Amino acid sequence: MVDPRLTRLADVLVNYSLKLQPGEWTMVTAEVAAVPLAREVYRAVLRAGAHPMVMLNDEDMASILYEEASDAQLEWVSPAETLLFNQLDSMINLRATNNTRAMNNVAPAKQARRQASRRELMQTYMARAARNELKWVLTQYPTQASAQEAEMSLREYEDFVFGATFVDQDDPVAQWEALAARQQKMVDWLRGKKQVTVRSANCDLSLSVQDRAFINCSGDHNMPDGEIFTGPVEDSVNGWVRFTVPAIYSGRSVEDVELTFEAGKVVQARASKNEEFLLSQLDLDSGARYLGECAIGTNFGIQKFTGNILFDEKIGGTIHMALGAGYPETGSINQSGIHWDMICDMRGGGEIHVDGDLFYKDGDFVI
Repeated sequence: MVDPRLTRLADVLVNYSLKLQPGEWTMVTAEVAAVPLAREVYRAVLRAGAHPMVMLNDEDMASILYEEASDAQLEWVSPAETLLFNQLDSMINLRATNNTRAMNNVAPAKQARRQASRRELMQTYMARAARNELKWVLTQYPTQASAQEAEMSLREYEDFVFGATFVDQDDPVAQWEALAARQQKMVDWLRGKKQVTVRSANCDLSLSVQDRAFINCSGDHNMPDGEIFTGPVEDSVNGWVRFTVPAIYSGRSVEDVELTFEAGKVVQARASKNEEFLLSQLDLDSGARYLGECAIGTNFGIQKFTGNILFDEKIGGTIHMALGAGYPETGSINQSGIHWDMICDMRGGGEIHVDGDLFYKDGDFVI
């Protein structure tokens, strides 16, 4: 018997997040562990009249690639992927894992080589999305591994995931629409603003948002969602930040990351764990040391760090910043083979001023 929450989640992804239309070409990518959700999504796509294709991924094969591939094989990009990224109407990404540390022992240089080779694909993906030519959404299917990472039982984690996406309620769409309305008030207030300062025990940063747009994230791309974000002016970031939760990227956890910025660029970087990996990603390309995103998490239904950035970056009372590629719809022009979100808790003394006015204090908006 199918969990009715899976059916509701599939319906939300297809009909609320993507608003699929008859005749659209839709690719559903899923880890093998997410097949139960993939079946329900496939059913919902067909009922919407769209044309689905399904691509299943296996994390063990990803490990084999790094174990066995030559440099030429790591750098190869399939022509089929290039075709898909250029022609698909929409993409649904269903994440799942049976091992959250599967990539821990992969040489950072190999991961960097692979990511660098896919930079053009990322640029195509982000540019088409910014032009509304490519719709996309991603979500997380609960597994034992993710539950263990979050220090929960599988049942507790399932309740957490389905609660965060509102599909444990009769009308999840109404909840997402209400969140969108609340966030739009903040986005409207921020329109036309120029200068932002962020200060807390772990941060002292200034940056420009002049002529940049803030985006209201309420379930159209991430599920769950709950944030507003922009792309800062690339050469405007100055100061330092210490990220208070582990920064997880490509299956590797980097702890106690501290970055110092001058004229937008990371000029000093350190970490207490996996610093070599951090530095390898910063040296990936010319855009990796610049911020592509600054954001405020607004989902107060998510309060616990789970080791999954899809949930953690939305925690109400936190901010996050992404090194690397920016979203063109914000006005960002930063390009990179990475987009690495890192989180800083603002509860207990943090403040954000915008053009000299107090906008945010102790983890919540004050306007």
